[in-house]
Amino acid sequence: MKNVTLRQLRVFNAAARHLHFGKAAQEMHLTPPAVSIQIRELEAQVGLPLFERQGKSVSLSPAGEYFLVYARKILATLKDAEDAMARLRGLKTGRLTIGMVSTAQYFVPRLLARFHESHPYLDVRLAVGNRAQLIEQLQNSELDLAIMGQPPKEMDTRAEVFAAHPMGVVVPPGHELARGGPHGPELLAQFNFIMREPGSGTRATLEEYLLRHRVELQMWTEMPSNESIKQAVMAGMGISFLSLHTVGLELRDRLLVVPPMQGMPVLRRWYAVNSQSKLHSPAAETFRLFVLEHGETFLAETFGLPEAAPEPERPRGTAAGPHTAR
Repeated sequence: MKNVTLRQLRVFNAAARHLHFGKAAQEMHLTPPAVSIQIRELEAQVGLPLFERQGKSVSLSPAGEYFLVYARKILATLKDAEDAMARLRGLKTGRLTIGMVSTAQYFVPRLLARFHESHPYLDVRLAVGNRAQLIEQLQNSELDLAIMGQPPKEMDTRAEVFAAHPMGVVVPPGHELARGGPHGPELLAQFNFIMREPGSGTRATLEEYLLRHRVELQMWTEMPSNESIKQAVMAGMGISFLSLHTVGLELRDRLLVVPPMQGMPVLRRWYAVNSQSKLHSPAAETFRLFVLEHGETFLAETFGLPEAAPEPERPRGTAAGPHTAR
């Protein structure tokens, strides 16, 4: 495997994460045929098929699963070397890779734009996924920092709170829940619920709320993105539970309504999370401090201050400040 290139390893890693050559191409700024060529050349170097192909769907072969472990080690080591060299060069240049749950994409790019005004020479890359996907990328040292609502317990991380994160039920205008109230949580079982996929932090928060109030949904539909859910609710397909940071525009334009519900909004927290085992570059540390200093003010200016729920939703013993998650 003398002629294996870092580009091939990066393309393979992206394809293995998405299990979709088209999505890998989008991430790597390539065309799908270019991804296929890189994978074929890598397989020729390895001497074994790394993917099993069935039509348009792909999955890792046994050899691919083994090779992925070593490919990620190589890429993580290279990233650590880049970060070490960045420490010697100082902060003027460097690469910063930020992961965010899809809910955070409604504010992180704008917050990053403010940061970039004073650090224009940094190469910044954004990765979007659900909570489970970001945890995997943190474990593989693919991210410098992740913005998420629930820090991982599966690994040793530094998870620091930087802002409140209100979440609640959203309905179309004229819906019966939009009248009167506050409504009891048991009413939610009467409507078709449109919810995020398993692995989403938004779904986990909804499930905790339902379990706490002993509510069992009778009808529900899964959708993989906040945008598709918002469109479905506005079309009258059902109701949903979303981060209120994702529906600011729709609430202002009266396309969606947040009905008065007992125990809502559920107040969670936004966390800046990084792996304790990863060497941190000056760029990553500077951005972390920027988020901690300016994140809460930025969200308050953009979305307003969150209102307190009629009843507390924070589990007992949950720390209100920085903590280490294991």
